[in-house]
Formats: sequence, C-alpha cells, structure tokens
Amino acid sequence: MARRLRGHAPGFTILELLFVVAITATLSALAVPHSLRALDDFRTRSAARYLAQRIGTARFDAIRRSATHGLRFTPAAADYSMAAVADGNRNGLRTAELTSGVDRVLTEPELLAWHFAGVAFGLVEGVPDADGHPAGSTDGVRLGPSRILAINADGTATSGTLYLRGGGRTQYAVRVLGVTGRVRLLRFDLFQGRWLDV
Repeated sequence: MARRLRGHAPGFTILELLFVVAITATLSALAVPHSLRALDDFRTRSAARYLAQRIGTARFDAIRRSATHGLRFTPAAADYSMAAVADGNRNGLRTAELTSGVDRVLTEPELLAWHFAGVAFGLVEGVPDADGHPAGSTDGVRLGPSRILAINADGTATSGTLYLRGGGRTQYAVRVLGVTGRVRLLRFDLFQGRWLDV
C-alpha cells in the first residue's frame, strides 16, 4: 500500500498552471487573426458567388421572357444597393423609364451587407483593377454612368466589373463579358499582387 508524504497533496503547482495558461493564450493569439481573415475571405467569396448567381438569374429571365432584364445599382451611403429590373417597353433598360415606372423594378433594393456582414462594393486602396491598371478610384461598380447591368434576350450583356471588398483587405471581382454574357469570379492575392480566377 502506497503511503502519502506528509504535507504533500496530489495536484499541480501554481507555476505549472501559469505555464499552461501562458501557452494557451499564446496559441489563441496566433489563431484568432488567421481565423478572422479566413472568415472575412469566406464571406466576401460567398457574396461574389451570390452576385454571380443573381446575374445568372437575370440572364435566364431575359432569355426565357425575350426581354431585357438586369440589375440596377444605386448609391446608398458609402455602398450600393441592387435591385432586379426588367424592360417594360422593349427598348432596353433606361434610368428615366425605371424612374417613371415604364421599366419595372422587380425586387426591393438590397445591400450585400444584409446577407454578408462586412462586405460592400468597393476596391481596396492600392489594389489594381482586374485589368492590371492602377485603380483611379475605389468605386466598386464599373458598369458605365447608368450603373445598370443589362442582359438582352440573346444572352449578351453590359460589359463591366463589380468589385467586392471584405472587412479587411479581402478583394473579389465579378466580371461580366458582354458578348457572351459569361461571368468570371476573380480574387486578388495580396502576396502575389495579382488577380486569380476563383
């Protein structure tokens, strides 16, 4: 039968406990920023895929109904809201006709941040545009002055790029190729300093 030494109870010393707490705190401090960057990237990538899906839906509706459909982007504070729109008189989407009600607004305007916290339209400062040219501004909607992405009944679309930025320095782009109506997703790699296909 084992005997206990007098005055010594089994357990850990305060020094051993402090050592374990210090190691745990150090590992947590290293893991938290990486986890936050990964979460920001996930949200921004999901927002880019959501936007591409919205464009795909508008293209499908335009072909199916033989009428121009699209997305209208309206400045809203430091961001943009978007709404699905449709041509009402077979002459294309026009801002004046959307305002007067001739062309129809199909959905309520929505912000990406409502679905994807911290994500907004914009280009992170210092990031070149998707063509590799230095960005002249941080504006995230590059579709021309009307800011309407129109998709015609034959599947062709307005050419342009929509830039999405996360809460940190995460940057994605949704490019629409006009002749084909094809959508490409791109991600800016900060380490390589260039845009990559997703």
